[in-house]
Amino acid sequence: MSNQSSVEIQTEWDIVAARQLGRNVAKELGFGTVDQARITTAISELARNIYLYAGQGRIEIQRLTENGINGILIIAADNGPGIPDIRKVMEDGFSTSGGLGAGLPGVKRLMDDFKIETTLGEGTDIRATKWLR
Repeated sequence: MSNQSSVEIQTEWDIVAARQLGRNVAKELGFGTVDQARITTAISELARNIYLYAGQGRIEIQRLTENGINGILIIAADNGPGIPDIRKVMEDGFSTSGGLGAGLPGVKRLMDDFKIETTLGEGTDIRATKWLR
């Protein structure tokens, strides 16, 4: 079992592939079905944001072990336009795509750790971790 896998996001089908990869890794790590659903939902949101706003990017999935506890790290990385106002996109209900606005705040709620780094004109790197309880 390798420690890292990734899916390049360029089409909507790549979103599906990233979800499937994340579910498989979560299952291998021993996450239950509820946490598997949380992880795949987070991956779906992150991959969809790459597709909609950056055009292309990558979802990386890493297996973690820290102090004897297993976890999964999801990295969503792109070279898109960046996020002009992180505070605004982290507000519940905020959407630029006409969606429900659950996106990034939803991902933050579904996962245990969440971090965004973005630079206008260069891209965005989002890292979300879920630990096995």
